[in-house]
Amino acid sequence: MSESEKQLENDEERNMATIKDIAARAGVTATTVSRVINNRGYISEETRKKVTQAMQEMNYQPNELARSLAKAHSNTIGVIVPHISHPFFSKMISALESAAAKRGYKILLCNSKDQPEKETEYLDMFISNRVTGVVMASRDVQIEKFHDLKIPIVNFEREENTEAITIQCDNEQGGALAASHLADCGCRHLLHFGGIVGRDMPADRRADGFLRVCRERGIEGEVLLSDRLSYGSMHYESYIEKGLLEHPETDGIFASSDLIAAQVLQRLYAMGKRVPEDIKVVGFDDTVIAGITTPSITTIHQPIEEMSELSIAYIDRRRKGEVVPNVTTMPVSLVVRGSA
Repeated sequence: MSESEKQLENDEERNMATIKDIAARAGVTATTVSRVINNRGYISEETRKKVTQAMQEMNYQPNELARSLAKAHSNTIGVIVPHISHPFFSKMISALESAAAKRGYKILLCNSKDQPEKETEYLDMFISNRVTGVVMASRDVQIEKFHDLKIPIVNFEREENTEAITIQCDNEQGGALAASHLADCGCRHLLHFGGIVGRDMPADRRADGFLRVCRERGIEGEVLLSDRLSYGSMHYESYIEKGLLEHPETDGIFASSDLIAAQVLQRLYAMGKRVPEDIKVVGFDDTVIAGITTPSITTIHQPIEEMSELSIAYIDRRRKGEVVPNVTTMPVSLVVRGSA
């Protein structure tokens, strides 16, 4: 018996119940209980339910350290986001946690605050904790060291990498849908509050789709970029107000996120502009904030739940030696609400 297996069976110091106690309660062997805990081998659903129920009744908590030592990796998936409080990342984290739980994984969440040095530290921590995979939503950290360790990496709305799995939405389609809708609403002078100066991200393709439709429809389209300070603080008010003052003819706005769109509504209200009568607004992401503003925000729905499900599924499949697509691009859709 290995040291890790001995540690699993010697949980008396941490638990009132042991694996042997659980086995007796469920009417199975200790080996079967261990297989259920570690999700190894075939176990019938009826047996699994008996063991799980016995664990709950006896308040048994498996020793996670011993379980990770017993395997080449733990049942934990590392996640790095740049802004835990941003509505998009909050929705993503919730969806990832739910998807991971369905497959028997836990989430180790790190909030980098868009600081590369912190992201590097977190990646080292993931390696020492033997994570089964990593979901990266940050922008700067290079992940080559994971390739040699055979740890699956998912780039979530992050630049493509030939060694990693990239999952993204069709950002260009989203920008085109937003511009088309504003044009259909009669707008002829459009502004897009878009990405960050000097930084290329998949979300920048939204501007590409936006400008293409403006050219095709013969209407004015202008893209304005923010600075990293605004992105880091998530306060875009000055950037928005400056753009509106420099383009007083604007009658339609496409914001690259619902967070920016909500701040656009605030600035327009402060400037005495009515939405949607004077200026129409379209956001992006379809997060909770889009439904609680006045008026509510017409937006581009990004399938965050489906992308999160796929992220966990692909990590699971890659760990099992299965082949998964290098790049998956998921369609978006228009959700019409009060702002346009």
